[in-house]
Amino acid sequence: MLIRNQHPDYRKPLASGDAETLGVEAGEAVARFLEHRPNHRATPLRALPALARDLDVGAIQLKDEGYRLGLGSFKALGGAYAVIRLVLETAEARLGRPVGIDELLSPDVARIATSMTFGCATDGNHGRSVAQGAQLVGARSVIFVHGGVSDNRVEAIARYGAEMVRVAGTYDDSVAEAARVCGAKGWTVVSDTSWPGYERIPGLVMQGYTAIMREALEKLPQPPTHVFVQAGVGGIAAAMAAYLDARLGDERPTFVVVDPARAACIFETARAGEPVKLNHGEPTVMAMLECYEPSLLAWRILARKADAFMTVEDEDAVEVMNRLARPLGHDPVVVAGESGAAGMAGLFRAARDPDMRKSIGLDAHSRVLLIVTEGATDPDRYRELVGLTPADLAAGQEATAK
Repeated sequence: MLIRNQHPDYRKPLASGDAETLGVEAGEAVARFLEHRPNHRATPLRALPALARDLDVGAIQLKDEGYRLGLGSFKALGGAYAVIRLVLETAEARLGRPVGIDELLSPDVARIATSMTFGCATDGNHGRSVAQGAQLVGARSVIFVHGGVSDNRVEAIARYGAEMVRVAGTYDDSVAEAARVCGAKGWTVVSDTSWPGYERIPGLVMQGYTAIMREALEKLPQPPTHVFVQAGVGGIAAAMAAYLDARLGDERPTFVVVDPARAACIFETARAGEPVKLNHGEPTVMAMLECYEPSLLAWRILARKADAFMTVEDEDAVEVMNRLARPLGHDPVVVAGESGAAGMAGLFRAARDPDMRKSIGLDAHSRVLLIVTEGATDPDRYRELVGLTPADLAAGQEATAK
C-alpha cells in the first residue's frame, strides 16, 4: 500500500533546530569525526543496470552499508558518533575549555570517559554502535534487548564489552526500561528514538547518519529523482530526507518511506496525520524495523519532507535478499540483511504497480537511490532465508566493490 503525504506541514521548511542538526554543515562535522576512526572508509555505491531494465526505470544506485565501520550496518554511524560527541562535551564542561576530536584519547578525556556509562535499547545494530563507541573511549555500556533479539545479535553486542540486559516484551518495552534504569542510576541514554523532552541525543544519532547521503551525492553521476528508505522509528529516513532537502532544496528527489506491513508505525502515523502507537502483532522478518511507535523528532521531519509512505510484506524483503545474492546480468552481488533489503522491496512493489508508479512519478527515466542499511548481521538467519552464507558470496561482492 502507498499513500501520498497529506499532512498540513508537508513541504514546509524544517524547524530551525532540525535544519541545523541535519544540514550540510552538520554532515561536514560528521565527516571530520569519521576521519579519526581508524577503520573508516566510504561505503560502496553500486550501480544495478540490469535490475533497472527489469523494473523499467532509468537507473538504480545502491549505497551498501554492510561495509560500515566493521559493524555491517548504518547504525555504526549513529550511536558511536553520539557517544563520542557526549564524551567530548562532558570533557569541555569539566575541564572548562574547548576539547576537539583530536583529544579524544588524551589522558584528560580518557579519565572523564571512564566515569561515564551509556545505555540504550536495541534490536541489535544500534546497541552494537553504542557499545563500540563506549569501548573506543573507555566508557561503560549497558544495552537492553527484548525477547525477539536473537542470541547471535546479543553476542555480537557483548563482544564490545557491553553489559547485556534482557527485557520482556517488545522493542518499545526495552526503550522504556532503558530510560527507567538509566534515569535511576544517572547513566546517559543514547536512544535512536525520541519522546517528549528527549530529542537532542537522538538528533546526534541521526546526525551521524547524514554521512550516508553525503557520500552518495559525492559519487552519483547525477542526483537521484527517487529515494526509497526504510523506517523503523523513522530516524534513518528522516535524516536522509532532511539532508537531501538541505543539499538540493527544490531539486530534491521524490522521497518514499518504506515500512514493514507488520510494524508500520510511520505509515500509520502518516495515514492518521499524528503519531500512532501500534499494538504488538505477528513478528516481521525485518526484525531491525520491528518498531511500534515513531520517533517524534523523526515524524516532525518526515511530515514536512517525505513525499509518500508505503508498506511491504515479509516475502518482498526476502525476494530482494535473494535477487541481490543472485543478481541479473552483470549486476554486482550484494549481501543484504532482511531489514537492509526493505527499501529496495519498496521499489520492487512500486515499480510493478501502475497506480503506484503514477502516484510517485516513477518511469523509465527515473534515477533511483536505495540504501542497503545492513548486511548479514545475523548470518544464520541470512542462510535460512537465502540458502547461501555471506562467505559464499563474499568473493563476488568484494570483486564488484567500488
